[in-house]
Amino acid sequence: MTDRGAASRAARRQFGWSLRRRVTALCVVVGAVLGLLAVGEALVANANRGHLDTLLTKTGPLRTDAESLPTALVNQQTAVRGYAVSGDRADLGPYNDGLAQEEVLIGRMDALLDDHPEIRRQLHLVRDQAAQWRADVAVPIINATAIGGPSAGQPLVNEQGRRQFDELRGSTDRLQDLVLNLRNEIATKARSTGNTLVLLLILAAAVVIVAGVALLVSLNRVVIGPVTALAEQVRRVSQGEYQREITRTGPPELAQLAGDVDAMRQRIAADLAEVREARTRIEWVNSQLQKQAEELVRSNRDLEQFAYVASHDLQEPLRKVASFCQLLQRRYAGQLDERADQYIAFAVDGAQRMQRLINDLLAFSRIGRLTTGFTEVDLNQVMVDVAAQTDAAREYAGGELTWSGLPTVQGEEALLTNLLVNLVSNSLKFRRPDVPPRIRITARRVDGEWEISCEDNGIGIEPEFVDKIFVIFQRLHSKDAYPGTGIGLAIVKKIVEYHGGRIWVDLDVTEGTTIRFTLPVGVAADLPELAASAVPGQSGGPDESPSGQTPDPEGRPGRTDDNSGEPDDPTVDRPGGTQTGGMKESVA
Repeated sequence: MTDRGAASRAARRQFGWSLRRRVTALCVVVGAVLGLLAVGEALVANANRGHLDTLLTKTGPLRTDAESLPTALVNQQTAVRGYAVSGDRADLGPYNDGLAQEEVLIGRMDALLDDHPEIRRQLHLVRDQAAQWRADVAVPIINATAIGGPSAGQPLVNEQGRRQFDELRGSTDRLQDLVLNLRNEIATKARSTGNTLVLLLILAAAVVIVAGVALLVSLNRVVIGPVTALAEQVRRVSQGEYQREITRTGPPELAQLAGDVDAMRQRIAADLAEVREARTRIEWVNSQLQKQAEELVRSNRDLEQFAYVASHDLQEPLRKVASFCQLLQRRYAGQLDERADQYIAFAVDGAQRMQRLINDLLAFSRIGRLTTGFTEVDLNQVMVDVAAQTDAAREYAGGELTWSGLPTVQGEEALLTNLLVNLVSNSLKFRRPDVPPRIRITARRVDGEWEISCEDNGIGIEPEFVDKIFVIFQRLHSKDAYPGTGIGLAIVKKIVEYHGGRIWVDLDVTEGTTIRFTLPVGVAADLPELAASAVPGQSGGPDESPSGQTPDPEGRPGRTDDNSGEPDDPTVDRPGGTQTGGMKESVA
């Protein structure tokens, strides 16, 4: 906030008054002028209203009454003369009416002349002259006529009386002139205040118009012009001219806005430079990755060539070594000393174990490389094949294999069969002595994937060895106790991960071993109606697995992943009456 305030003050010093200050000053000036005009208009309007009120309520009635007053006086004179001529009392009616009308008119006019003493004095003069005329002329004539008749009253109608009445009429004329002058004066003042009021209204309108024009010109110069220029500069920046500096024009607010927009432009330009640099780095990394991918392709081809050589060129000499060693063993057994027979047995066993290791290593390396593509695989049907392949080993051990509720998944049927054969064969191999093995395969759906379990009642696995059993060629027992190469569960793990799952040992079980693994739910994966099947234990038969594991008739605590057997060579005889060719192992 401090930096922004300092920038705002610097912009005001550089670019003058701010837009708000200018608009405020203009509004204050215009408001003050309009306020003064409004006060003047109010005063003028009030004076004009007073003049109009005087015209309507005073001068108008005064003029009317002033013009009616001579008539009332003339009626009195006429009635007095007529009465003097006729002596008829009825001729005095206009006299009495005129007298009453005179009193009313004078009283009404006198009430309106509080502010006009000169006219009031003239009115009082007319009233006094009228009273004097009646006392000097009218009343004597009326009294003389009433007593002596017309002959007595007519002599009193003389020139002196007429001159006195003419003076009274002259006074009423002067009264009318005064009232007319007052009316003209008030009318002139009313017209003057009206004209002034109109002029003030015109001035107010002119001030408003001038203020509007000034505001429009100021907005056009101070706001619209700079905003248009800023918009044009921003438009050019938006079209790609990111290095174009935005100039600051106009009042401080717009100058500060232009500065903010320019700061944004600079940041965008810097970000774009970073993006271009990152894109260059990414393109370089992609090129390196492409080269590494090509190197990996070449390396894979070399590995495939090596696998071909290992599966053909290396196994042929091993078969010859093993065959001739077995021939020596058969032909010269008992003819040499006991140590020679032992040496020949060691040579035969080493050659055969080398064959098994090569075969298992090739099988492990081919998982995921030699693929037929994923299809819908019914694990119930797979378990039927697994049961058939492990039938001999189960019959030999007196074991039982059951499964239930297995789904249909997406995968390679051969690999999934290999996986389950390895698990079942391991459970048969690592059984407890004198306890028939019981193996159960189940499945359940958990959060968009199938969790499949292989449970047995074998010797179990110690917790500290649960991670070691999935490592290739890792053994927890000697080959004499549990034969094999130690690659079976490594193959199982690789198959599970190839199908997008994971595998682990459940340590919460109290008896035997439970190995669980997951498989993604396929498009057509569907849990069947617990199509459970059970295969009772049967005797003899091959226990097949891709690694060639052989179930061991002996049991020992602390099972390991030694699920690999020995290749079947009909020309080789095992010492001690045991044949380990293929997946067989029978006890003499």
